[in-house]
Formats: sequence, structure tokens, C-alpha cells
Amino acid sequence: MSATHLGGTAPADAHAARVWLRRFLALDAAVTGANGLACLAVSGPLGDLLGVDRVLLVCAGAFLLVYAAGVGFLASRAHPPVLAVRGVVEANLAWAVLSIAALALWLSPSTAGAVWIPLQAAVVAGFAALQYGALRASRVRG
Repeated sequence: MSATHLGGTAPADAHAARVWLRRFLALDAAVTGANGLACLAVSGPLGDLLGVDRVLLVCAGAFLLVYAAGVGFLASRAHPPVLAVRGVVEANLAWAVLSIAALALWLSPSTAGAVWIPLQAAVVAGFAALQYGALRASRVRG
């Protein structure tokens, strides 16, 4: 974001970018937490629908809940630490890439799973892009 983009000063733009960064982190935490809860709470039916092993869903769900809590904690900070946010961006990108790799190399999902896996990978990659852009914009110096 440039200072002229919003008609304000660079520090004001950086502040607005930090607000958006926190919102993107909070949305990521909420979506990830909901996904994790679904994987844990209904792993059997969800596994049947997606054609994915129940144990994999339980493990993924537990991981996602812990990850969501960490991302939510960052979202609650007035100034989320840059290195931690970079870690979230990189973890999101890794999740997206590994999801596609698992689909291509390892998993044999149902049709619903073959649609869901790349869709959730795209959403996670989208969070990474939004978070990275907001992080960069929040570090603008006036």
C-alpha cells in the first residue's frame, strides 16, 4: 500500500494494513478451527464422504485446532510479531502444497474429496497471500 493509495500518510497506511493483517489472521484461525473441529467431531462420516482415512482426519483435526489457537493468539496481538506471521504464511503455503502433493501421490479420495482437497488448499494459499500482502504493507516506513 502506498501513502497516496488511501490518501493518507504512510504510517496511517501501515496501521490500516496491521488491522487487515489481524483480520486475515483471525479469519484464518476461525476457518482452520472450524475445519479442525469438523475433522475431530465427524471424522467417520467426513472420511466416508471424502474417501479419506478416519485416523488421518483425526490427526489433521487435532493439528488444525492447535494451529488455529496459535494463529488466533497472533490475531489478538496489537502488533503481531513479524517472524511469527511469516511462520504462519509459510505454514499455510506448505499445507497447500502438501495437500496437492498428497492428492497426487498418496490419497485416493472420492469425487467429493478430489474437489474438497484442492479447494481447501486454494483457500489456505489465499490466506497466505492476504497475510503476506498485509504484513508487507504494515512494515511501510513513512
